[in-house]
Amino acid sequence: MFTSIATFQSVWEMETTATLSCFDKLTDETLFTELVSDYRTMGRLVNHIVDCAISIPHEAGVPAVYAKETYTTKQALTDAYKVNTEKVKAALASWTDDTLQEDVTMYGETWKKGFALWVTVVHQTHHRGQLTVLMRLAGLKVPGIYGPCKEEWEAYGLGQAD
Repeated sequence: MFTSIATFQSVWEMETTATLSCFDKLTDETLFTELVSDYRTMGRLVNHIVDCAISIPHEAGVPAVYAKETYTTKQALTDAYKVNTEKVKAALASWTDDTLQEDVTMYGETWKKGFALWVTVVHQTHHRGQLTVLMRLAGLKVPGIYGPCKEEWEAYGLGQAD
């Protein structure tokens, strides 16, 4: 759970950058290709990431304007994600650290607002992990985020990663 706006903003910046590094590797051609039977396409998954970046904070009371949209190109998805993440950052200027301790009803449960922001971050991270698997299946390069990816590991001359 986040207990400080400054900490959330710092983590949000790092995680936004990590997500954008994945988006950068996508192609319009592979976005809506079914790679796994009966599972989301990358396009549907990325639309969900873009949406949840603002819809979860909005549901928690972050005063950011939100409207559900669907995007069909890499550029539109990337642009919408940048707008949504910036809206959340800007809207949190009206909150204080004490606001993070307030209760809010989320999905039939009572959460602290700081927990709702934590869920926003880890939810995005969860789906970003799914996205990287689909990217590999599509033959796209995957960026190293929390450590080197396979290609980066090999470029370091360290052979195959364990």
